[in-house]
Amino acid sequence: QVQLVESGGGLVQAGGSLRLVCAASGSTLSSAAMGWFRQAPGKDRVFVAAISGSGGSTSYANAVKGRFTISRDNAKNTEYLQMNNLKAEDTAVYYCAARRPNLPIVTGAATTYAYWGQGTQVTVSS
Repeated sequence: QVQLVESGGGLVQAGGSLRLVCAASGSTLSSAAMGWFRQAPGKDRVFVAAISGSGGSTSYANAVKGRFTISRDNAKNTEYLQMNNLKAEDTAVYYCAARRPNLPIVTGAATTYAYWGQGTQVTVSS
């Protein structure tokens, strides 16, 4: 059974940076696309970024383009989300997600991800 564990969330001032880390265990996910989603209070969970199994292809939500960078280290079974120039509207619980093995294609649809972490809180003060 695949388990995903996020870390790196916290409280930061607007304009600051945070790096989220998602560590996977239970299976090697190098053949699976992975992504990040976020959910603000009272709102639906939305797509943030995704990366293909090889790491060669990425996709970002318009709201974070140019500020966030997704990456992965398949040797460590880990993905990252570097978040720069954070804004108050980035405040949310951030979730790591992974597709099933042998599904390496990037997608922004939450329903296409089979595995989810428990979430990590990111709070940006203005």
